[in-house]
Amino acid sequence: MTQTHDPRQNYLLAALPENEFARIAPYLELIAFTRADTLYRSGEKLKDAYFPTTATASLLCAMDDGTSVEVAVVGNEGILGASIFPGGDTALTQATILNPGFGYRLSAKWLKHEIDHVESLRPLLMRYTQTLIAQMAQTSGCIRRHSVEQQLCRWLLLNLDRVPSGSLAMTQEWVAGMLGVRRESITEAARKLQIAGLINYSRGRIEVLNRPGLETQACECYDVVKKEFGRLHSDLIATYPVSNACAHETPRRYASA
Repeated sequence: MTQTHDPRQNYLLAALPENEFARIAPYLELIAFTRADTLYRSGEKLKDAYFPTTATASLLCAMDDGTSVEVAVVGNEGILGASIFPGGDTALTQATILNPGFGYRLSAKWLKHEIDHVESLRPLLMRYTQTLIAQMAQTSGCIRRHSVEQQLCRWLLLNLDRVPSGSLAMTQEWVAGMLGVRRESITEAARKLQIAGLINYSRGRIEVLNRPGLETQACECYDVVKKEFGRLHSDLIATYPVSNACAHETPRRYASA
């Protein structure tokens, strides 16, 4: 069965009026991402922006010793490379694919050009940037104040909001790296959640069995981020028209320049 692809699977692109979306559509390139693809690193010049549709990415703060910690998750609700549109040329974080899937690439040149010609684009990206900053700020507080178990619940919920299934293919080592904690801490936290009947973890796949229960176990950080997004983006639609023209589009495998 042929998988359908449409840029409007991304909520930001779906929110554009039809005539404004039509200006951008010819410059959007369908890309297939695999796990651990690094789209850009902190300090690098941003050549492209990415609008995820089914893939999700981690925004990472990298340290001099080679370690890193996740400060935000971006999926089909947002854009990777948001610092382009205010006029920035360099990345403030590292963007690494967390859940493989698809998205659309738009060159930084065209994004800057279209911001001046597409009336809805600038305010839409400004609102999204505000929610991204809120997520980063809340994540920073969460890392400092909350238990590993609470952080794991927050992290699982943020990712599940951005993937079409109720499960994640993820090793404990990878999750530990995202949260900046020891793998043994993730093992123990996942064990407690599994005993409580909230998740099932087996062979590198985490399946959520009881989402309401998982939300109860999470700290307030998840709810704060979710409410902020809802407050600023209540007009974003959750459904989209898939055009026949895009349905059979052949994706390009992501490759760094």
